[in-house]
Amino acid sequence: MCCADSAAAQPQQADFDTAPQLAANAVQRISEHVYAISGFPNIGIVIGDQASLVIDTGLGPRNGASIAQEIKKLAKTSKLYLATTHFHPEHAAGEAGFPSGTILIRSKIQQRELARDHGKSVAMFARNPDYAPYLQGVSFRRPDILFDQQYRLDLGGVHVRLMWLGPAHTRGDQEFFVEEDRALFTGDLAMKDIHPRNYVQGSSWQTWIAILDKLAALQPLYVLPDHGAFGDARLISEQRAYLSGLVNADSGESRQPQRVP
Repeated sequence: MCCADSAAAQPQQADFDTAPQLAANAVQRISEHVYAISGFPNIGIVIGDQASLVIDTGLGPRNGASIAQEIKKLAKTSKLYLATTHFHPEHAAGEAGFPSGTILIRSKIQQRELARDHGKSVAMFARNPDYAPYLQGVSFRRPDILFDQQYRLDLGGVHVRLMWLGPAHTRGDQEFFVEEDRALFTGDLAMKDIHPRNYVQGSSWQTWIAILDKLAALQPLYVLPDHGAFGDARLISEQRAYLSGLVNADSGESRQPQRVP
């Protein structure tokens, strides 16, 4: 359990975890209202007096149901919100595992991107024999709440700012800032020693850097990426330095980033 004056959440894993099953009973407390599960991907949990929020679903409904069981141990009420950092299957394909009545929130851009994908990403992941059993019968429903660029969620005693700041890793990247705890969920945009292998058409390294600058301006104490170790604002500055190096190396032209060994 981290203290309120801790500089940052302590790293819990040092590499890109690809095991399809989230670990049971692996919830760790990050700050007063924020919890997380390390895995594929890292799962965010925010607990308020009136409602709870889960950030990302795990790979398929089996993982979604497992997360929902952990929420029951932490939540103060049964009201539950669910949101996703982006539409890739390990982040969004577990929504059906959450209980009826779960309130699903997405930005309009992310929802449009998911709809246009037509299940292609799920089908691609399902080619992996380790992932296929988790993705059988996956379906997506229309969100209960759609927003344009920002949505401020009041959970009771804690507020979460949901943000769409522009395209980077995907067109619909969504970030989350827990205001009272100064905890930031960056999705795939800032990770320790891990750099996304691609970015979407229509974005650029400069756009990605501009988003990182906006996230840094929030001055987070805790930075929780979708993959790899948790940390502090240095994850943002290190990712920015890496992308700036690519821009300087090739004058901003498209180039595939490589994973840092």
